[in-house]
Amino acid sequence: MALIVQKYGGTSVGSIEKIQNVAAKVKARAEAGNQMVVVLSAMSGVTDGLIKLAHEISQRPRARELDVLMATGEQQSVALFCMAASEMGLEARSLLGFQAAILTDRMFGKARITDVETARIQELLENGKAVVVAGFQGLDWDSGDVTTLGRGGSDTTAVALAAALGADVCEIYTDVEGVYTTDPNVAPEARKLGCVSYEEMLEMASLGAKVLDIRAVEFAAKFGVKIHVRSTFTDREGTMVVPEDQITEKLIISGVAYNKNEARITIKGVPDTPGIASKVFIPVSGAGIVVDVIIQNTSADGKTDLTFTVPKTDFDQAMDIVSATASKIGAAEVLGDTGIAKVSVIGIGMRNHAGVATKMFGALADENINILTINTSEIKISCVIEEKYTELAVRALHDAFGLADDLTPKPEDVV
Repeated sequence: MALIVQKYGGTSVGSIEKIQNVAAKVKARAEAGNQMVVVLSAMSGVTDGLIKLAHEISQRPRARELDVLMATGEQQSVALFCMAASEMGLEARSLLGFQAAILTDRMFGKARITDVETARIQELLENGKAVVVAGFQGLDWDSGDVTTLGRGGSDTTAVALAAALGADVCEIYTDVEGVYTTDPNVAPEARKLGCVSYEEMLEMASLGAKVLDIRAVEFAAKFGVKIHVRSTFTDREGTMVVPEDQITEKLIISGVAYNKNEARITIKGVPDTPGIASKVFIPVSGAGIVVDVIIQNTSADGKTDLTFTVPKTDFDQAMDIVSATASKIGAAEVLGDTGIAKVSVIGIGMRNHAGVATKMFGALADENINILTINTSEIKISCVIEEKYTELAVRALHDAFGLADDLTPKPEDVV
């Protein structure tokens, strides 16, 4: 008997018929002798609808009340699922985030899971029930308040549960068949990868690939949870996300990612003194805004320019914070640019191969695409470019590195 955690996204449960189809899939796995824990997102469009309602009342709704409102979307889907399962003869019990004891910090809208108490889930499993947990939500233990985990939070719920329960596998069901070398909507020749390492998937998720939430990959890597990304609508094998030492063939480049949800902020004329960077970034991080690429120019006459990127959704708030800080530290001015994007090449084989950067820069130059900033790690190179060139850049890089060639490791190559 295997313990399987499955997560179904909003498109997978977007209608009553789809909920019934998912319930039938879960029933089949349960009848095959598996213990089943199912994590559901809200039905597609529901969360956006709830946010719209909130903004009809308030331009800036209070974060605590917005979380209370948004959590009702998943409450709806788990209840409907259990009703459908019951009609099919499958004993299933729904649990909201607080009932499943998914404990978080108090950062409303972006809460992070701090602990998972599994006693109630394990009791239900031992009694032969399928357990259906509302994704995306948790409980701040200190205050007793409902919290939400942010976009993609249901992935994180599922992987955290799989880690806490010691599940054999965590299956993430979406509307795509797995992880591709790039977005097939941009490059139709993109291929599905048989398997990728945690590190590669972590980079892909952080760089714009929407298949998995970055926090879910972090949990999986930390606790060794095997993730199987697959489609709700087919029975074909998807992509396994596993430790690097379980992949026998390591490609130089596994994929090209892009992210249009980027904005650039530049503070000009910053006093070049010790501790000045902390004065800039502490207020930004205190607001829960993630800073990515940071570049500081060479000092001239005791002044320097500081450039960094933030999510476009946080741009207005970040500009307000940085403008106030700039005034306090005596900087000259603050400039902002939302018309940028980031394109990246990722692959664990980069550690042992030279020339990747040269090929990447050459491919972009051949298309007359100017590089604004560059950021690197052991297994990725990212370039910030003008947003209007994003799709062209992705296709050029995908072609330059030969990613349409079927050379990636298959699931059977995972040892």
